Amino acid sequence: MQIWCKPAYEMLECHPDWAPSLHLGHTEVKAAHPERFSRRTKRQQGLKQNTAAPVTSPALPDLKLEIDEDVPLVKDEPPDEDVPLVKDEPPDEDGPPDEDGPPDEVSQRLQMDEPAPKYDLVEQQECSFCNCRRAEINRLLEENRLLKEELSQKTMSENFLGDDDKKVKYYTGLPCFAFLMGVLAQLLPCLPQTRRKLSPFQMLFLTLMRLRLNLPIQHIAHLFCIDQKTVSTVFRVTLGAMFTHLSPLVHWPERHCLKGSMLQQFVEAFGNHVAVIVDCFEINAERASNQKAIAQTSSQKHTLKYLIGITPRGAIAFVSKGWGGGVSVKDVIECSGLLDKLLPGDLVLVDRGFDTGDNVGLMCAEVKKQKLVPKDEEETRKIAHLRVHLKRVIGCVRTKYTMLSEAVPVSMRAPCEDEDMTFLDKVVTVCCALTNMCPSVMKL
Repeated sequence: MQIWCKPAYEMLECHPDWAPSLHLGHTEVKAAHPERFSRRTKRQQGLKQNTAAPVTSPALPDLKLEIDEDVPLVKDEPPDEDVPLVKDEPPDEDGPPDEDGPPDEVSQRLQMDEPAPKYDLVEQQECSFCNCRRAEINRLLEENRLLKEELSQKTMSENFLGDDDKKVKYYTGLPCFAFLMGVLAQLLPCLPQTRRKLSPFQMLFLTLMRLRLNLPIQHIAHLFCIDQKTVSTVFRVTLGAMFTHLSPLVHWPERHCLKGSMLQQFVEAFGNHVAVIVDCFEINAERASNQKAIAQTSSQKHTLKYLIGITPRGAIAFVSKGWGGGVSVKDVIECSGLLDKLLPGDLVLVDRGFDTGDNVGLMCAEVKKQKLVPKDEEETRKIAHLRVHLKRVIGCVRTKYTMLSEAVPVSMRAPCEDEDMTFLDKVVTVCCALTNMCPSVMKL
């Protein structure tokens, strides 16, 4: 075997000294034979000479062929051991060219450097490698998608609630997810559009959770991965927007609408007169820590008293401002403006006495000249069966939004800037509006 001592030309891939630079170690290619390369080169050179010679050749003289019997035939000559027989080689690769075929096809067939099966094997290995990589990439993408989906379900966002109405009712008090998205659509124009840590949905969700569950600020900060100051700011900004858009839901209906919505039990008891159920409750406030706050929130009992008027159907139609804890219920009713919406002869029902004494039970008072005149015991006993209806609506706001049932920070009692109401007044109004969005507790 003859090997040259220098690299072959880079395009001669069949040369024994040709050094490959691609797919090193990834294929099993047998080493080229020097004699095989020499024969291939001679054939190609002979092909070039034959194609360059003229097609017609001069006439040759007649020759008489005589066979010398002393000279052995070529077939009896033993083959050279170093040179492989031609019959062992594939006729497609090293066989003599077909003289009958076109010269272009013969030259193209001879110029093929390597047999096709070798390249098919390389392509198959490359395709197998690409398929493995593609399968691994697809597996990682699917794993990433599942992890993102799992993370979004644990993040306080839309995916956390999804279409689970039970979750929506527990965390927000609203009946379903569609109501929640409807409230969000109304609030979007009023929410700040600057760069923020929370999305508009998360701002609304945070505010409703604070009203509904009365969670501590530190707890909410951990849930939404923000600091406590941001929680307070988001709560105030979002609740201000909710007050602007939702306060019209608490309105006094027209008189004919109010009379038309009276339950049959109230019509039988009061005839054509309008009856309003009153719920008066107190909200405790934390004590102020400095003198300025004490001066702004001074009160005898450190409580604020609120009065809400409820129609017999259970809709909240009136909300008063906060009054000091020392004011009686009767004074709150007469001074809150509720009587301005009633006519003489209409009735006001309350589940406890108008004074701060020991009077308990159903009380009924008639409106006379902007004052309340309590009914006597005999007349009150006739409508005692209506107390079960009062109990359904009284306290429903504080039951649904527990923030009104516990002590609130003293900062909520301070008057809002350039407004004739406190931040706690806005909180109570928003809770009443949200309650009106829910199905009525009174059975039709």
